[in-house]
Amino acid sequence: QVQLVESGGGLVQPGGSLRLSCAASRAITSVFWGYDMGWYRQAPGKQRELVALLTSDGITTYADSVKGRFTISKNNSRKMAYLQMVSLKPEDTAVYFCYAHTSSGSYWGQGTQVTVSS
Repeated sequence: QVQLVESGGGLVQPGGSLRLSCAASRAITSVFWGYDMGWYRQAPGKQRELVALLTSDGITTYADSVKGRFTISKNNSRKMAYLQMVSLKPEDTAVYFCYAHTSSGSYWGQGTQVTVSS
């Protein structure tokens, strides 16, 4: 079973940057390349929403609200996924969750808090 662990969240001022990381422990390196990796977020009182998705074929999808500001990437050899966030806005405040879709199922991390505030 794949275990996902996020890190990199925190408090940042508007206009600032953060990079979230997601480590896929217990994943076999040779098959991690086949995982679709994504980031979702959930703000208080709102539903969880897709932020960015990166398929194993290298196709990316972004929420309209983050296009041009967020970048998803993946390092297969390190079994890591990343979300680079720049020009952060207060409305980006949420718990961010790492997501993996594999041939054996879908998995979620426990989430990391991102707070954008002055």
